[in-house]
Amino acid sequence: MSNLQDLKHLEGPGFKARVQKAGAFLAGMIMPNIGAFIAWGLITALFIPVGWVPNEDLAKMVGPMITYLLPILIAYTGGRAIHGQRGAVIGAAATMGVIVGTDIPMFLGAMFMGPLAAWVLKKIDGFTQERTPVGFEMLVENFSLGISATILAIGGFFGIGPVVEAITKALGNGVDVLVSNNLLPLASIFVEPAKVLFLNNAINHGVLGPLGVNEAAESGKSILFMVETNPGPGLGILIAYWLFGPRLMRATAPGAMIIHFLGGIHEIYFPYILMKPRLIIAAIGGGAAGLLTATIFNAGLVATPAPGSIFAYLAVTPKGNYFGVLADIVVATGVSFVLAAFLLGFGRGEKATEPETADAVDQSVEV
Repeated sequence: MSNLQDLKHLEGPGFKARVQKAGAFLAGMIMPNIGAFIAWGLITALFIPVGWVPNEDLAKMVGPMITYLLPILIAYTGGRAIHGQRGAVIGAAATMGVIVGTDIPMFLGAMFMGPLAAWVLKKIDGFTQERTPVGFEMLVENFSLGISATILAIGGFFGIGPVVEAITKALGNGVDVLVSNNLLPLASIFVEPAKVLFLNNAINHGVLGPLGVNEAAESGKSILFMVETNPGPGLGILIAYWLFGPRLMRATAPGAMIIHFLGGIHEIYFPYILMKPRLIIAAIGGGAAGLLTATIFNAGLVATPAPGSIFAYLAVTPKGNYFGVLADIVVATGVSFVLAAFLLGFGRGEKATEPETADAVDQSVEV
């Protein structure tokens, strides 16, 4: 039975050891499921109405995969890391309450609920195993898991939803204030973390889209369409991962770049930031630099690029704005790449840290 909390090489006093342990645990939940993220990205890029080969029937897989499959896989992996197969089962079951209680993909909720549910069950098993009469083990184990999963699922349904809604509202209000006060580059402080929380559609279609439509109706274009959809910050981070990230992740980065930049499926790079949350600084820096560049060149789009690929960007770029729009993407990519490479240590610390990450992943998938 594996347990990421027992990583001996990450033990030690102080804040640094705790941060290393938390980072290894996050990597252990995300990395084994990157292939599933890539599969979802390919299906999305290919079959949605604006995809490469639109197919209404096959596109029906997109929503259920990102809403149910991917969060449940994360919760399952995190639960198994804490309490083996029983932890995996209760982690997945309890996370359904979190998923159904909101209208957005609950990746962070899954990363919290999966390990929490497994930890609760581990404590319950520790109490019941010594007190269960011979011959009643299976009965007690099944009912303890089922009852615990029910209670945790209900708690997740009522507890996580209101919190996420409050975060969404706060982020939307923050962006609205910045736009109203002509401080648009600072909007990246709200938008980029919101994207990683999978609130990108709420921010884009709920706040920026309506404001951009009104502005475009008056002036023929709007920079607001470029705030959330810019593929530059994510591309820069993926390039940095490809060159300087953990070796276990480098091989996945090129495929993610294609899906992200050409297919316009930005969600593909969110797990890479979740594995190393400090990289959100690179996303914010790249987004702000891109918006500043677009402001200087008075660039804008005529509509929201959907999906946010380079091809969709060029398709909704008005005449005379191509240089400014491309400069926005190039600058955002360059700044996010430099910041991400710095935050990854330009690969210098790879030999020291990679065994920790590898062990974390190995233990997270070990039965």
